[in-house]
Amino acid sequence: MGKRLEGKVAIVTGASSGIGRASALLFAAEGAKLVVGARRASELDKLVTEINAAGGEAVALAGDVRSEDYARGLVNLAVKRYGRLDVAFNNAGTLGEGGASTGVSEAGWNDALAINLTGSFLGAKHQIAQMQKNGGGSVIFTSTFVGYTAAFPGVAAYAASKSGLIGLTQALAAEYGPQGVRVNAILPGAVDTAMYRDMNDTPESRSFITNLHALKRVAKPEELARSVLYLASDDASFVTGTASLVDGGVSITRT
Repeated sequence: MGKRLEGKVAIVTGASSGIGRASALLFAAEGAKLVVGARRASELDKLVTEINAAGGEAVALAGDVRSEDYARGLVNLAVKRYGRLDVAFNNAGTLGEGGASTGVSEAGWNDALAINLTGSFLGAKHQIAQMQKNGGGSVIFTSTFVGYTAAFPGVAAYAASKSGLIGLTQALAAEYGPQGVRVNAILPGAVDTAMYRDMNDTPESRSFITNLHALKRVAKPEELARSVLYLASDDASFVTGTASLVDGGVSITRT
């Protein structure tokens, strides 16, 4: 069986840890040439070293997804280094300012939207423009079940910004489907990442969140990466505009 991303070029943002890092490693193992992005240059350099040592090809560009220049720079680097762009996983995100919504600052609200929603839009804007030149491609966003199938108090900015990605997914899928560009979002449940551990920093909190899932456990980042790989690959050639729940059954569990 051939590698599922052989000959393809991919951008992964938020690649320094968690789902983004796991996806970048899997993409490389499946034959993709990578441009990886995040704010932490040192972590990106470690990732690139790991990918290249395993026989893959990757290059890093550190920056802030809130910047349109950075979005443009990632695409330009992919084209300069590898000649094209086929896949983009816009995964960078933040929990944002939490707490009672009546106490959330305007700056905190705006920052969550800028990173989670506007940053993803700016990335897709330049990625799709390049993909059209190649006859198509696959764009993937990381949304969440929070604010889609379930809600929690104290995370209004996170829920609103991530829910906005679902509308963006559908709009872009309808607009650019005729040009062969597929656009989808994954909606993870709880995943054992630094963000999850920051949000659930006590044994009681972690136990509560675990029990919400039908599988009675949280995911490993590598499990989410496999779903991202499916959407990136030609196996999903007739899949676009979806909000794909990869949530361990948290959306359907009431026990």
